[in-house]
Amino acid sequence: MLKYVIIGAGGTGGIIGAYMTKAGKNVTIIARGNHLSAMRKDGLTIEKLWNNEKENIKVNVCDTESYNGKADVVFVCVKSYSVDEIIPFIEKISHKDTVVIPVLNVYGTGAVMQKSLPDVLVTDGCIYVSANIKTPGVILQHGKICRILFGTRDHLNENRLLETIAEDLRDSGIDGILSDNIQKDALQKFSYVSPMGAAGMYFDATAGDFQHEGPEREMFKGLVGEVEKLAEAMGIVYEEDLAEVNFKILQGLAPEATTSMQRDIYQGKASEADGLIFQVVRMGKEYGVKMPNYEKAAEKIAAILNQQ
Repeated sequence: MLKYVIIGAGGTGGIIGAYMTKAGKNVTIIARGNHLSAMRKDGLTIEKLWNNEKENIKVNVCDTESYNGKADVVFVCVKSYSVDEIIPFIEKISHKDTVVIPVLNVYGTGAVMQKSLPDVLVTDGCIYVSANIKTPGVILQHGKICRILFGTRDHLNENRLLETIAEDLRDSGIDGILSDNIQKDALQKFSYVSPMGAAGMYFDATAGDFQHEGPEREMFKGLVGEVEKLAEAMGIVYEEDLAEVNFKILQGLAPEATTSMQRDIYQGKASEADGLIFQVVRMGKEYGVKMPNYEKAAEKIAAILNQQ
């Protein structure tokens, strides 16, 4: 049985850890603070917003200082601005065959991490899930979708361990997909989460505002179109209309759902605005793609951040 370590216990890592633990996988969740203390004492509770069901799961949880083992698989589920600080911990718990799978919102994280972790395999990856910490020890899941795509940037995926990981995810009720073009798949995910965050902040909107016609939905569609044009400039072409694909995802969310970037900014915390919004504007300039919607959103978000 593979030994999994999940770094981060928020809406991403907490859901992965809960589902895999419930399925009997060997999982340790790395957490900190009050959330760690609550899970140690009472387990991890998952609340499902769409039907109000609650389930408590006894999880194996500790902090980075307490974990002394080696991991076969490391899921990285922290925010992009925290990646640098967890590199030493990943080095400590890895062996030569360890696979590291970042499932962050920001596009290209795997390639960046690989440079800092040259002795292990770091894939690219992304996750479709909408959830957040409601209170310490409790995670609120907003919609039914839970899908992880991952794979190597050379598109070969010859490591048998990768398929075993995908099988373990599927055994756990997570749609685990070993992608043969993870850069394309990760950018498609980015075409959802980045526009959702940008338009959500611009209009102070929730998922419900995008589920019907109106200015919020139109801006979201325009932002997705700009990511699609950026992808074309990068040599990535999508057969499907990404706006329509993303609208289907939106329809599956509870109307009150928001992005983690919105919640962080509203709470005055560090956010992923640079990687999700400002980086897209910079990439547009790099590839010669006009980004009027992103520039408009970036200007407003920068003003909000400057006021904090």
